[in-house]
Formats: sequence, structure tokens, C-alpha cells
Amino acid sequence: MELLDLLEQLEDIVENGVNIPLSGGKCLLDRESILELIQEIRLKLPDDIKTARRIADEKQRIIAEAQQEAENIIRNAESRIAALVDENEITKKAYEQAEIIIANSKKNAREIRLGTREYADSILNKVEEILEDTLDVIKLNRQELK
Repeated sequence: MELLDLLEQLEDIVENGVNIPLSGGKCLLDRESILELIQEIRLKLPDDIKTARRIADEKQRIIAEAQQEAENIIRNAESRIAALVDENEITKKAYEQAEIIIANSKKNAREIRLGTREYADSILNKVEEILEDTLDVIKLNRQELK
């Protein structure tokens, strides 16, 4: 940056100035050189200020873009987390429903087994009664034949 170079030259002129004895640190300076440097600084200052402003604006733009991108990433992550939570809840509910269906199926199967046993027992009981009646009839018929 040329502005810094000009300020360094100005500083060199002040440091190389001739000290005035008994003046409390005052010195003689080359007025013409100092005024020329000040004029050059004034001419360079607007360009450097414009450059600094452009750099500051660019910095702000980059920061704003980074913040926007960070917000987008956070929104996407939150959406994904919500989807995963929903997916987990759906899976959990599906397992719960599956367990209920299995429990109901086992209960129904047990009831059907008990019902078929009772039905088979009642059928066999009727068959037994019929067979006993038939046996009684056969016995009577045999006795009549004798």
C-alpha cells in the first residue's frame, strides 16, 4: 500500500529533523518535503479508502453468505432430524402394532384350539351315546333271538 510508504517517509523526515537545543524536544523540519508528502497522502487517501471500503464490503458479503449457508445447513439438518424422528416413531408404532397383532393371533389360536377340542369332545360324546344306544338295541335284539 503506497499510503503506508508515504507515512513512513514522513516519519523519517520528522526523525531526521535537527533538534533545537533547550527547546524541550522541538526540531527543525524541511517544510517543503513535509508538505509534498502530505499532498501525496491526500491524493492517495481516497483510492486507499475506496480499496479498504471494497475490502470491508467484500468481507461483509462473504460473512453474510457464510451465515446464509450455515442457516441452510442447520435447516437441512433439522429437517433430516425431524424425518428420522418421524421414521423412528413410525417404526416404533409398527412394531407395537405387530406385537398386538401377534398377541391377538396367539389368543385367537388358543381359543380356536380350545373350541375345537370342546367341539370334538361333544361330537365324540354324541357318537358314544348313539353307539351305546345302538349297542343296547343290538343286545336287546340278540336277547330276543335267543
